[in-house]
Amino acid sequence: MDFGWLKWLMPRGLYGRAALILFLPVVVITLVVTVMFLQRHFEDVTQQMVETAAAEVALVTDYVQSAPDDEQALQAGREIAVPLDLAVELPPPAGIEERLRFYDFSGRVVIAELHRRLPAVEAVDLWNLRRVRVLVGGPRPFVLELPRRRLTPSNPHQLLVLMVGTSLLMTTIASIFLRNQLRPIRRLADAAEAYGRGQVKPYRPAGATEVRSAGRAFVEMRNRIERQNEQRKMMLSGISHDLRTPLTRLRLGLSMLGPGLPPERDEIADMERDVAEMGAMIDAFLDLARADAREGAAEALPARAFLDEIISDAQRGGQDVALVRFDDDPERDRITVRPRSLRRAVENLIGNAVRYGSRAEIEAALTPKAFRIAVEDDGPGIPPERRDEAIRPFVRLDAARNQDRGQGAGLGLAIAADVARAHGGELRLTEGTRLGGLRAEIVIPR
Repeated sequence: MDFGWLKWLMPRGLYGRAALILFLPVVVITLVVTVMFLQRHFEDVTQQMVETAAAEVALVTDYVQSAPDDEQALQAGREIAVPLDLAVELPPPAGIEERLRFYDFSGRVVIAELHRRLPAVEAVDLWNLRRVRVLVGGPRPFVLELPRRRLTPSNPHQLLVLMVGTSLLMTTIASIFLRNQLRPIRRLADAAEAYGRGQVKPYRPAGATEVRSAGRAFVEMRNRIERQNEQRKMMLSGISHDLRTPLTRLRLGLSMLGPGLPPERDEIADMERDVAEMGAMIDAFLDLARADAREGAAEALPARAFLDEIISDAQRGGQDVALVRFDDDPERDRITVRPRSLRRAVENLIGNAVRYGSRAEIEAALTPKAFRIAVEDDGPGIPPERRDEAIRPFVRLDAARNQDRGQGAGLGLAIAADVARAHGGELRLTEGTRLGGLRAEIVIPR
């Protein structure tokens, strides 16, 4: 059977669907309880009360019908009826008929029970909600009037009214609470839609834990995209700026060459150095632009062996670097990282350390909560007020981006910071305590 048409009846918004999930069980439970209460309680109690009243009506009927004349019948009926809070009319007045208000559910039970228990009853008038008039037929017809409270429970709808009122009150409170819980989701959706249109709308994660988690993920994603866009823009400007100096030197050197003037060995060496410098800068740009610089599958590997391999390769490359301290966690020596990107980040920190200083020392610590790698040099360091600036791509703190010194493209710290962020950690720049230079520390949570 196709139930596709139900989709058209379902609310479209999250608030409507959540309200339906919340309120539909309340309504169903209320209806079930109401029906069960009317059937099992009102009906049973009413039948028991009618049974007692029917016995009294039968007793009065016997006395009335057994009297020799109407006067004695009326007197005998009253002797029995008055102590029972009943009223006897004999002969019966005209116009007595069976009447019932449409909403009087317990009255239907009263009429059915009286007819079933007393075949002599011809009509039951329940139009008056306080008094019941019963027309009894037979040889001597009469009307017996009795209070309605003798046949049905007093205030029978109190429980239903209380239940419905409580349900409405709790539904109102739940609606307010539900709206407050869905407001952060609506704000997150608005911020995502605005960002899709190219607008950066202020957004602060709020709400339940799951909503906060989604909000933080969205903010981090937006910041990462914005950072990547900024890096791409800076890369374009950095390429045109940084390559200009070696290209100018190459152009000048080539213009001075001629058929009658062969190049000297020093000139060839200078041009080869310029080409090597441009290749190094292009490699640095590609490191920043490549997607696998921060991505790739995470692997579990031994922390000490991973760090020893990086240091060994750096030493074979002629870099003065040494591991001076490693605080290990004997029970959990393995870390889960992206080896290629983390290796590139540590190599960049070592390269910066030996470029601006004469040697580098590495300290590492593996704790139950984090994995820390600190690279310290004996160089001039970075002033505290300029450390945030130093992490930005294409920023070098040497004057005027002078490429004659061969100080690189200013991407080493930027790549290391991006790799740390991709692992959920951060790059910290502080003043060295052992060598007095810069201390760059990568902290990655485990």
